[in-house]
Amino acid sequence: MQRWRGYEAVPGGFGRSVVTIGVFDGVHRGHQAIIGQTVKRARDLGLQSVVVTFDPHPAEVARPGSHPAVLTEPVRKAELIEQLGVDALCVVPFTPEFSRLSPEEFVHDVLVEALHATVVVEGDNFRFGHRAAGDLAMLAKLGHTFGFTVEEPPLVAEEGLVFSSTYIRSCVDAGDVEAAAAALGRPHNLGGVVVRGDQRGRELGFPTANLMCHRYAAIPADGVYAAWLRRGSELLRASVSIGTNPTFSGRERRVEAYALDFDADIYGERVELDFVAHLREQRTYTGIEPLITQINEDVERTRELLR
Repeated sequence: MQRWRGYEAVPGGFGRSVVTIGVFDGVHRGHQAIIGQTVKRARDLGLQSVVVTFDPHPAEVARPGSHPAVLTEPVRKAELIEQLGVDALCVVPFTPEFSRLSPEEFVHDVLVEALHATVVVEGDNFRFGHRAAGDLAMLAKLGHTFGFTVEEPPLVAEEGLVFSSTYIRSCVDAGDVEAAAAALGRPHNLGGVVVRGDQRGRELGFPTANLMCHRYAAIPADGVYAAWLRRGSELLRASVSIGTNPTFSGRERRVEAYALDFDADIYGERVELDFVAHLREQRTYTGIEPLITQINEDVERTRELLR
């Protein structure tokens, strides 16, 4: 997959293409349907498929301080998009200047001049241009002027529930990682660098990897979870605690993963967690022994769930 930073970086001889545009945070099942149709139409027409996305999230530029929790970091998002068979990914820096492009300027500069779009594939909630003034009807009208068609795949839904990044964020925020996985089409993933904590887990007999995550990462609600810990190509079962360690009067919210049957020094390494199930809420215990008993139960439940 070719990758460009900014639409100005698209090679002059790239040729005509089939394009879809969006933030695509999560690359969830709804996004997969839109991108999948983009790839299929491009192959049917013998053209290149292009996904255009943005960095940072447009909300942060339009309303500073309103950046939503991020389901997929940029590198992870690019990997997921590539797995769908896309030919090229164009990441547009979402600057205040770019945000001021009118819908007509947006279409002319990005879709026509840079990407030579023949077909544009978008969902019905697509908005573009300054103050999100452009919608699907305007896009179709501009397509008629500039010589491209617009296609709208059907929404992906189950039992009347339409999958969206907002819905998935709400699931993660509530700790319902199973519902999030159903909408994503895979477990919710959280990555981070392993940093030193209080070493309390090791003292208890359960050494944990304390993750320093992206500042906007979508971290599940406080509680204990069963997850897969990815360390390069290695896949480990893990019992993950998220919260402030209330038994020890902690204040700082942490993500701590105890990898089963594993005891290597991985400080400074980047690892990822794929959340499979919520085991229980965070609790305050009256002493060390009840806490150790509970952790043993959590570990055994994790072992069973990930058998």
